[in-house]
Amino acid sequence: MSGEAWTGVAVAGVTGAYALGSRRLASTPVSSAMVFVGCGVLLGPAVLDVIDLEHHTGQILTLLEATLALVLFTDAMTVRRRDLRSGGFLPARLLGIGLPLSIAAGWLLAWPLLPGLTVWELALVGAILAPTDAALGKTAMSSPRVPSLVRQGLNVESGLNDGMVLPFFVLFLAAIPRTSAAQEGVAGVFWRALVLSTALGLLVGAVGGRLLRWSQARGWVSQEWAQLFVPAVAAAAYAPAVVTDGSGFIAAWVAGFSFGFALRRFRPTGPAAEPRDGQGGPDRTADFTEHLGGLLASVSLLVFGAVLLGPTLEDLSWRIVAYAVLSLTVVRMLPVALALAGSRLRLPTVAYIGWFGPRGLASVVLGLLVLEEEHVQGVELLGRVVAVTVGLSVLLHGVSAVALAERYGRWHEETTATGRELHETTPVPEPTERRRIAAR
Repeated sequence: MSGEAWTGVAVAGVTGAYALGSRRLASTPVSSAMVFVGCGVLLGPAVLDVIDLEHHTGQILTLLEATLALVLFTDAMTVRRRDLRSGGFLPARLLGIGLPLSIAAGWLLAWPLLPGLTVWELALVGAILAPTDAALGKTAMSSPRVPSLVRQGLNVESGLNDGMVLPFFVLFLAAIPRTSAAQEGVAGVFWRALVLSTALGLLVGAVGGRLLRWSQARGWVSQEWAQLFVPAVAAAAYAPAVVTDGSGFIAAWVAGFSFGFALRRFRPTGPAAEPRDGQGGPDRTADFTEHLGGLLASVSLLVFGAVLLGPTLEDLSWRIVAYAVLSLTVVRMLPVALALAGSRLRLPTVAYIGWFGPRGLASVVLGLLVLEEEHVQGVELLGRVVAVTVGLSVLLHGVSAVALAERYGRWHEETTATGRELHETTPVPEPTERRRIAAR
């Protein structure tokens, strides 16, 4: 049997085994991310050498890019304006103040710890490791014991910050001499990646959403094909942006917003608006894409463990480990504390929000995109830093999610029982809870 066949067997085996025990593991500190990353390290060249993808870099990158594009699209698609109106001060502060401060803090702390990188390469480190991944701390962000304000704030932040960090990433990469982005200059990248890609995303998403609603209003589309239409729109936004040398990720992210807005704004009325064949209403349109994105994200984490993390663990340095620890603590928690200053949230809440900023898929994909740039001098060091930080996040946030959610929830219940007023108890409508967290 060829190496590719064994790779397929290994990936299918891990996926099937986790699926069979997924409900049992959901209440334990063992997260799906820990299982897939750990199996990736075990099956990769560093240990058993069952998965050997050294000569398939292009296919790996295509898988990861497709996964991130789907996740960006569905993240944006499921965010509603009322998510920002109901307790919206929390994600607004985390995104408007905390995210830029996290990028800046990651940039500055990389300076003394990662010698050999240029100023813009250091900036890339800060940008790549700034976005969070809610799937890595699922229990912490979905536990019913945690106040809805906090759950919703973390979920909305995680759904938006990976898209918001993309302009920083694109511009920092363009500032590095001799990279593919630098050939057009910062101004060219700005117009193609930010302006043109945004316009394409808005157009494709809006047209796609209107067409789906138009078809639903006439009863022409089945629920199954309506769900399959969603990833087609994501691909339709991603592809032209890439063809025009823009950013497919930005286009997919923006398209998700306009697609979701069109679905909600132009909701059909009459008999066609009713669920057909017991398959649920239009709010379930993104279910298939969310589950598909979750599956691809898990497989991507397995590939990450085999290709990046496993080899990196064989050549660690104290500087890389120190930066990874600081990235998950100081670089995240200090900006969160500053962003929430004056919000009337209690210290346990600020600490809880600050700790649960896990790094995941977006950091992996952006890191691999940089690894493809031959002219980035410190590309290997940057790749190792990303690998260790994400790997450490998978472990620490996965292990602590259940215990800290229970402890924080207990503190909130006990404090509320004393009659003391807590700003954390601001109600947030439960239907806006992000479904992809539960799906993963």
